[in-house]
Amino acid sequence: MKRASAPSKAFIYAGLALIALLQLLPFYFGVTTAAKAKTDLSSPWVLPGEIHWANFRTAIEQGHILTAIGNSAQVTVVSTVLVCVLGAFAAYPLARRQTRGNRLVYAGIIGLIMIPPLSVLVPLYTLMKVLHGLNTHWGIIAVMVTGNLPLAVFLYTAFMRSLPVAIEEAAVVDGASGWQVLMRIVFPMLRPVTATVAILAGVGIWNEFALSTYFLRSDETRTIAPAVANFFASQGSNPGAAAAAALLSVVPVLLAYLFLQRSFIKGMVAGSMK
Repeated sequence: MKRASAPSKAFIYAGLALIALLQLLPFYFGVTTAAKAKTDLSSPWVLPGEIHWANFRTAIEQGHILTAIGNSAQVTVVSTVLVCVLGAFAAYPLARRQTRGNRLVYAGIIGLIMIPPLSVLVPLYTLMKVLHGLNTHWGIIAVMVTGNLPLAVFLYTAFMRSLPVAIEEAAVVDGASGWQVLMRIVFPMLRPVTATVAILAGVGIWNEFALSTYFLRSDETRTIAPAVANFFASQGSNPGAAAAAALLSVVPVLLAYLFLQRSFIKGMVAGSMK
């Protein structure tokens, strides 16, 4: 493979640096805006002389941001675990028993991936209202799991089909039951795709806005995305407090990426390789 010349490398690095700066620019504006007082009308390019911590206090006390972060963490963790577990169990018979019925089910699951979530908002809202699932965490968890399961089943099925059946047959010959084969042989080999599913589902659920806005209307149950949007709408004359709420909302995600970035990258690469 031919190596790039020094000028080409410099051009590539300069382009990557420019892209990174453009991505960080909104974050910089958010930091400078959140650190300024309400009466400070200077440009967002200019750093403040001192940090106005009252903006963060307003976001926590009036915007209930910490409560929303806790709600999002609870919904995201429970939903992601259920998506991974249910997706793996549902994908196994689709991958190993390719009957006509299973092929039809698999085609239906692929079709569900193409349906926009908001297109079923009205019937879904009506159903959750009948089940008394509005303004409850179990209700939004059920919605999130249902919405993310088709993609999870699709990824798990494709991954399982690439695994050799001979390993499972050898375990059966050695006396393992079907349940033991599934739990001790198959599931441990699903770690790469499980990391991929967990990343896609977890990030999507944490950032979910549209459905959460309709299903969670109270401050006690609202997750982070609609909470920030609601607080931003109420703080039109105080952009510093609104920016502070937005910054607080990204702290958990940034910490997760900082501590788990190796696992994220390894899971995404391994899942795509398979």
